[in-house]
Amino acid sequence: MTKLTIGGNEAVESAISRFKREVVKVGIFNELRRIRHHETPVEKYKRKQGLRNKSRRHGHSR
Repeated sequence: MTKLTIGGNEAVESAISRFKREVVKVGIFNELRRIRHHETPVEKYKRKQGLRNKSRRHGHSR
């Protein structure tokens, strides 16, 4: 769940763009796309490969 705290003097446009960046960073759009649409074997392979690369970059091992 993504939460956004808006500062007193912050413009709405700025808050919306911060929210969009946070949603992309957390991966909500990718998860929605995966759930709503059929995933081809190639897409599934690329998604898993990306997760493997991401975990290697951040030093997580499985």
